[in-house]
Amino acid sequence: MTPSGETPSADAGNEPLLCAERISRAYGERTVLRDVSLELERNQVLAVLGPNGAGKSTLFRILLLVEAPDAGRVLLDGRQVSTGHAEARRRIAGVFQRPWLFRGTALANVAYGLRARGMSRREAESVCAPVLDALGLTELADMPADALSGGEAQRVALARALVLRPEVLLLDEPTANLDVTAQRRFREDLEHLVRAHARAAIVVTHDAAEAFALADRVAVLENGAITQAGAPAELVGAPATSFIAAFTGAELLLDGLVEAVEGEDLLAVRVSAGALLRGRLAEGHEQPVVGARVHVAYRPEDVTLGPADREASTSAVNRIPVVVSSVVPTGGLVRVRLDGAAPLAALLTRGSADALGLTRGVPATAYLKAAALRVFPA
Repeated sequence: MTPSGETPSADAGNEPLLCAERISRAYGERTVLRDVSLELERNQVLAVLGPNGAGKSTLFRILLLVEAPDAGRVLLDGRQVSTGHAEARRRIAGVFQRPWLFRGTALANVAYGLRARGMSRREAESVCAPVLDALGLTELADMPADALSGGEAQRVALARALVLRPEVLLLDEPTANLDVTAQRRFREDLEHLVRAHARAAIVVTHDAAEAFALADRVAVLENGAITQAGAPAELVGAPATSFIAAFTGAELLLDGLVEAVEGEDLLAVRVSAGALLRGRLAEGHEQPVVGARVHVAYRPEDVTLGPADREASTSAVNRIPVVVSSVVPTGGLVRVRLDGAAPLAALLTRGSADALGLTRGVPATAYLKAAALRVFPA
């Protein structure tokens, strides 16, 4: 019940379905969350992305209404809810990173919430069947819970949440207990399952690939605070901090010094390895002065390689002589490490690498457009 005595409605106008407003939480002298605000819209999957220790699990518990914040509030359909709101908690389901299963079979665990709501055993098992099948659990339905592997237990816990068709589904590191092959397969199925069985979802993860694969929108949690939120393409194309750039797949060069300001956001930076590179100031930062220390970042897929003895036809202003130090296959692409006045990495197709004859010790020229090089204050 709300403080006014009303139960939050499932149709409360145009308010976000779930909203965190200025959430803060500390344990003793350690502040874990600072002024965190998030909005989850209906029919949306939101990922909270951050490294270990960023405060993700604490935020997960607060949004799940099993832990209270020190400051701030959680809103469901625009109305404040808390750990004491039984009806609100029935509308939200969560799957913890290390799920706890009850005694009994896998099927009994999956059906538990339905049975607790008064559904007959036969009806509950009928509702569970398609979810068990979708998660590859049908053959494990009669297996005792304590005989399941970690990955199987994770899937059982997810099925237990999905059969309730929650309005908000919260997932804490949903693939953490799976091996690499199972992770890839599970991610392919997870988005469909989440959208089919929940009104909206929040995925808490340290894995950028998982966040980008599942979510419409990603919020980055860094040292207990949200530092950027947006569509995956926004975070990749215009990261707000050097941490986000690195976390979402960019390569960070060594620190550099601003040598010249050549336009509103165009900077010439002398990196520590010696090269003079031109790049764009990351959005949201004040323009640094000449001599200021900065970080520069780029994405390996934005690096183009050409023969050392022939100038390529390109508008890229950064043209760096390099020598191949390694060529490492990564699925359908190869990752080429390059030594020089600006040590770089490039991602190329195998065909392109073969055509250029890229092997260890081969000289080449690396091309990088200024727009692809992001400069962040140090």
